[in-house]
Amino acid sequence: MNATKSPVERLLNLPRPLVIAHRGFSAVAPENTLAAFERGVASGADLVELDYHHSKDEELVVLHDATLDRTTDALSLWGGKALKVSDRSLEELRLLQTGLWFRPPSPQLTLPTLAEALDVIQRGSSTLIERKAGAPDGCVKLIRERGLLNQVVVQAFDWEYLRAYKRLEPSQILGALGPPSAREKRKLTDSEKTLSAGWLDEIKSIGARVAVWNSQVTRSSVRAAHRRGLSVWIYTINDEATARKLLKIGVDGIITDNPAIIWKSMAELRPPGRRF
Repeated sequence: MNATKSPVERLLNLPRPLVIAHRGFSAVAPENTLAAFERGVASGADLVELDYHHSKDEELVVLHDATLDRTTDALSLWGGKALKVSDRSLEELRLLQTGLWFRPPSPQLTLPTLAEALDVIQRGSSTLIERKAGAPDGCVKLIRERGLLNQVVVQAFDWEYLRAYKRLEPSQILGALGPPSAREKRKLTDSEKTLSAGWLDEIKSIGARVAVWNSQVTRSSVRAAHRRGLSVWIYTINDEATARKLLKIGVDGIITDNPAIIWKSMAELRPPGRRF
């Protein structure tokens, strides 16, 4: 596929900020479930974000945490705390329910594989895949098999993972998550975590196209990103005041548990009859 005509390339060139559903439409359905992804697509989100880990048998499983306690019934089913995703096979993980913690509870939801999640999301949106653990090989292989090169975006906090991914698949559009919490065994200060020219230059050197940051950004850092050909997406924004502030300084996308809040904020700020 010609990268200039790929779905993700078209998204990056839209004349408005992108609305990105965090772990699906997780304000109304349990995070990282097919139900949340279906609702994320229905909300009109430009991208639907998810997280994946590797099971014991190297299957790619959609889940945010490295342990199963918070969003599954692993504790009641197996006993013990801090049970790791990576210690269980996919067959075992299929036994878990993932919506009982939600209010109201959503029974009968199970952990999806990355392949299953892609099948749901790609029918009406694009997937923002966040790697939580493991080498890039499995993700690269799956995207190739599904013919989804640059119909999805891959992101990670681990920038070495992104470098490794780029070596395997040079044309894939990547997002570099930040800010890092430490460098050279030294914890960074808040001011050092602000998106800066130094961070942007490193992101550019990785070969990533998007700086995916928290709200520690400024108008000048967004402009600096744009001068380098980078987009800036911000996570995880769930209130209108912060969304409006970020939209006013020119960010290119907002990741949210509730896409409706971002659509509303954009509609209120955009002059009638004009592009954003």
